Amino acid sequence: MRGKLMGPTVELRIPGGVTLQSMGTGPATCRHACPRLGYRLSLRNTFLTATPAFRQAARSTLVQKCRRSLHSGSLVQAEANRSNGSSNGDRASYDFDLFTIGAGSGGVRASRFAAQNYGAKVAVCEMPFDLVASDSKGGAGGTCVLRGCVPKKLMVYGGEFAQAFKDSKGFGWDVPEPSVTWERLMQNKNNELDRLNGVYMKLLNNAGVKYIEGRGTLVDAHTVEVDGKQYTAKTILIATGGRAVKLPIDGAEHAIISDEILNLPSLPKKLAVIGGGYIGLEFAGIYNNYGSEVHVVYRQPLPLRGFDEECRGFIAEQYEVTGLNIHSQSTPTRIEKQSDGSLTLHVKKKDGQEEAIEGLEAILMATGRSPNTQNMNLEKVGIELGPKGQIKVDGFNQTSVPSIYAVGDVTDRVNLTPVALMEGMAFAKNVFGGDPEAQAEYDAIASAVFSNPPLASVGLSEEQATEEYGDVDVFTSSFKPMKNTISGNEARGFMKILVDAKTDTVIGVHMIGPDCAEIMQASTAGFAVAVKMGVKKKQLDRVVGIHPSSAEEFVTMRSPTKEVRDKQPVGSSA
Repeated sequence: MRGKLMGPTVELRIPGGVTLQSMGTGPATCRHACPRLGYRLSLRNTFLTATPAFRQAARSTLVQKCRRSLHSGSLVQAEANRSNGSSNGDRASYDFDLFTIGAGSGGVRASRFAAQNYGAKVAVCEMPFDLVASDSKGGAGGTCVLRGCVPKKLMVYGGEFAQAFKDSKGFGWDVPEPSVTWERLMQNKNNELDRLNGVYMKLLNNAGVKYIEGRGTLVDAHTVEVDGKQYTAKTILIATGGRAVKLPIDGAEHAIISDEILNLPSLPKKLAVIGGGYIGLEFAGIYNNYGSEVHVVYRQPLPLRGFDEECRGFIAEQYEVTGLNIHSQSTPTRIEKQSDGSLTLHVKKKDGQEEAIEGLEAILMATGRSPNTQNMNLEKVGIELGPKGQIKVDGFNQTSVPSIYAVGDVTDRVNLTPVALMEGMAFAKNVFGGDPEAQAEYDAIASAVFSNPPLASVGLSEEQATEEYGDVDVFTSSFKPMKNTISGNEARGFMKILVDAKTDTVIGVHMIGPDCAEIMQASTAGFAVAVKMGVKKKQLDRVVGIHPSSAEEFVTMRSPTKEVRDKQPVGSSA
């Protein structure tokens, strides 16, 4: 590699055909369009007059970082000194190396790692704790811990006892009719959430992160204001998550959102859920198990849009087996509150007929979430937003303002807590740990719907696999779990494996039934890991299953139930 002064431009040529240029005062850019590395190589006209040691260090850094990056396809800006790390000079100029807005899963993970592992001076701001979020309330732990995954799963566990009591009779148990003390459930759940809120604050404190309570807004690219006080930071991370949104229909003010359904003062006798996504169906299952009459309304023919179509059809049948009242292809039009305090939900069916669901004590709108970017001065500072208000970022979580990053649901990429954790970790490694290759990976992310029955998936749906690979072998198994054979429980399970017929690679695994999330993550074959690592179907076939178990079905499906060739089912005239 050699440097050549070209007027105000410094050009560096690296063996292998890579050429980098800097226009005097600007950062280096790579003609081969490498990814941004979190470094800037300050190539100024003084480069050639710098000390030999500096020149050698700069060259070595540039060669190493750029060569690693030639396989990727976005703009690189490399820097010999870490652009977002800390130094004595930086700390003299800024209050903090990193200021994070939002103490949810992604923000806490990024802040902790930056401080604890890489020695950064870090602050986090978060609004005061409350069970229901608002423009002034939040709490350390964020949506997942305080108003989502954790309290929901606690209530899922509680609801499962209802079926266990019923099943026990077939196994010889005689038990009195069980009853629910709803107030005790709510109190125990809330006590646990209080504890977890404290745990997250303790995690930050133990990592040396300063916790500032209040709502954070941006002042400029390096300044955050929290309740009237301003703090400066070399790097700002936005991790404010998302919030539930309601349908704009008449009477929407009478409906509740997911935050509120987790905290009802009493168990409703009759409940409607608007929305066929995973949030709505999880709460429908919970309240159905606890004894409410539950009506689920959605506009699609099947629930869980985006999941495998065959799985959607199977689970829709199972929802009705469990006792849910399904109103598919129905559009909510208005909500009326009656003189006795009850609610009526009006819907329009596909054929145009009107239907009224009366006598409701609560209506949940599980109709989507939007990024939490309101009233933060983002656009004023220059941060580019998407059509839903999401913060646009590159593969390294950097926004259109170089000193500001964003992770988690506020970016509206893959809105799952483990993904926010992964993004927060990658951010800390890349910006403060000096790892130029630290990026979140979004392929083969396992997910689960904790409805009744639950569904878990990793990899592609059949529709996605057919479109991407063309030739696909489909293996399925539908069965009654052994536990249900003498219990009288009519619920069935379903498993599905999708294989690239050309390479024998497993490209999708799906399951409906008890414990499917645990099986998907760490079963006999460890499917989430196996699919991520490119396991072959013949390798699954060589695995000895654990008997008797539901999981063994995954390693005993030998013959495909369907073959797809050139994107068409074999034997199809389509």
